[in-house]
Amino acid sequence: RIKLRQPWKSLSPFIGFEKAGSFVPRLEGPWPNLLIAGGRKAIAAARYIRKTSNGKTFVVFVQDPRISTKYFDLVVAPQHDPARGENVFITDASPNRITLQKLNHAKDKFPAFAELKSPRVAVLIGGDSKSHKLTAPVMERLSSQLKGLGTGLMVTTSRRTGKGNERILKNALSGSGAFIWDGNGENPYFAMLAYADHIIVTSDSVSMLSEASTTGKPVYMIPLEGGSPRLNKFHKNLIDKGIVRLFDAKLQEWAYNPLQDAQKAAEEIKKRLKNLG
Repeated sequence: RIKLRQPWKSLSPFIGFEKAGSFVPRLEGPWPNLLIAGGRKAIAAARYIRKTSNGKTFVVFVQDPRISTKYFDLVVAPQHDPARGENVFITDASPNRITLQKLNHAKDKFPAFAELKSPRVAVLIGGDSKSHKLTAPVMERLSSQLKGLGTGLMVTTSRRTGKGNERILKNALSGSGAFIWDGNGENPYFAMLAYADHIIVTSDSVSMLSEASTTGKPVYMIPLEGGSPRLNKFHKNLIDKGIVRLFDAKLQEWAYNPLQDAQKAAEEIKKRLKNLG
């Protein structure tokens, strides 16, 4: 683990001119053959290692770095980000950890979910963000719709959901047999995806929508107030591909090719490394 010294800490990635002493501890070799980086503060380290290794290290940056892609050997960017170029590999959504093996392993940890009423629905609720807001009326409507489904419910909220919205949810689903994770104990998130027959996700979270769309199961989206051109493009892409539908308080079955963004990106990295000899 490394940290950035000032002024790189505040001005990265735009300041540039990194050196070993820009980092705490000092960032020194030997350098790896492959470096995978993500996040604004990682750009300085990735750029420095690529330059200092004299081309030995193949540097991959995940998501749009918001600076020129020339500083990286490969940029893996989702379709809704603007980065484009010969060294840019475009994914449909965000690469993630979802695999069949991971879901099956998670199932073994939470066998009680198998006892829930069928069909089982996983509900992934985010909350307020820079672009979206989860209001009380939206939560009241969603809670009423969920109760009316008459299915087994597995619900998880986030720190962004807000205590008031959590109270609305818990009061509405009280006595319904719904599982609502309270944040205590092992996180059941992957088990919920594994056991679910349908998945409902709020529109604020790129990561949760991406992970749900990697399962191959029907994914519904709950629109929240607000939005942004970038996220609107992300939503439209998944809807146009027949992966995601807007939630209308009814459950349907449909099939699609599950996203495999992480696997496809990994294959692209291997191919480019092989071409380097």
